[in-house]
Amino acid sequence: MHFLLIVIVAYLLGSIPFGFLVVRALQGDDIRQTGSGGTGATNVSRRAGKWAGVLTLILDGAKGAAAVLLAGLFAKGPTDWLLMAAAVTVLLGHIFPIWLGFRGGKGVATAIGVFLALAPLAVLIAGVVFLAIVLSTRYVSLGSIAGALVVALVIALEHFAQHQPIFDSILFAAIGCAALIVFAHRQNISRLIQGTENKFK
Repeated sequence: MHFLLIVIVAYLLGSIPFGFLVVRALQGDDIRQTGSGGTGATNVSRRAGKWAGVLTLILDGAKGAAAVLLAGLFAKGPTDWLLMAAAVTVLLGHIFPIWLGFRGGKGVATAIGVFLALAPLAVLIAGVVFLAIVLSTRYVSLGSIAGALVVALVIALEHFAQHQPIFDSILFAAIGCAALIVFAHRQNISRLIQGTENKFK
């Protein structure tokens, strides 16, 4: 019962479209009609300014952390599969929100919140990689994809270094979330290959 309840709550938390709400509150506009059409911080900053983007980043991250922390109240330990379920489901909610016709953001900020709660060292290392790529290329999408993969890689390396069982919930959460983020960036990947991706100014 707890498992199903946490999954539902995590999805609904993820589905809260903070980027959409921030732009609607500040400008009365629909963020889905701007740029990539996503509700994430990058698209919000392009439409409503950097501070609106920062606010969206914080709120989207907070819902990711909240879902994992809520699951932690019922989990039997730090490797409980309930945590993995909450991590993946909150990300699914953000990318495919029920309130906006299943069209949301790319999941990066929400994943940051998730893994700040689960694996902060991996987030720190991924953040350095993200900044290095964005500062050198101005492609936020490329930095985001690389960051998601680095989180999964760091957790995998920690996992194997500590000789943990192969079926580990945190490792599966990292791989699942990275896969979702890469999938959400599929159009960005196509534009990067074609050389038509927008650079962050």
